[in-house]
Amino acid sequence: MCAAEPSSPARLRPVWPRLALAATIGAGALALGQLSAFAKGHALLVNASPSLPHWAIWLERGPVPRRGEIVLFDPPRSALLEAHFGKDPAPFGKRVYGMPGDLVTRQGNRFFVNGHLVAVAKPRTRRGEPLRAGPTGRIPAGCYFVATDHPEGFDSRYAAIGWICRDRLIGVGRSIL
Repeated sequence: MCAAEPSSPARLRPVWPRLALAATIGAGALALGQLSAFAKGHALLVNASPSLPHWAIWLERGPVPRRGEIVLFDPPRSALLEAHFGKDPAPFGKRVYGMPGDLVTRQGNRFFVNGHLVAVAKPRTRRGEPLRAGPTGRIPAGCYFVATDHPEGFDSRYAAIGWICRDRLIGVGRSIL
């Protein structure tokens, strides 16, 4: 038998479909890796508090906050905070009014940053517990004075919250709704 036998159909199949499948799987794995990395640095949060007018906030971890931006942070532990928000409170979202180096002063129950009125404190909570005034003076490096326009906001104007420093920051929020 001098003539070569024809190859079987399986041997004649082109290689490109297998290469395309391998490339698709590789691209999918790469995309999932990128999506995972993106998810570690970002989140969509729902705001249930009336202290900010936005109910949906896009969180970005990592950037240094600027004046006027919303920051999300883990509130400090205190008996007062636990009484109102539970043992494991959700992150707080407030607006940055004071930056490192700014001067915070207080006249009565009114708080000023660099001479501009930013917040008015209440003497008591809605439940009648006494509230102590928050810190005044130069804001330390890596810390911020945060507040809201809402009269019931629980923020830097009260000692139970105080300055919000870098170790408590979760990220910068952008209102989307």
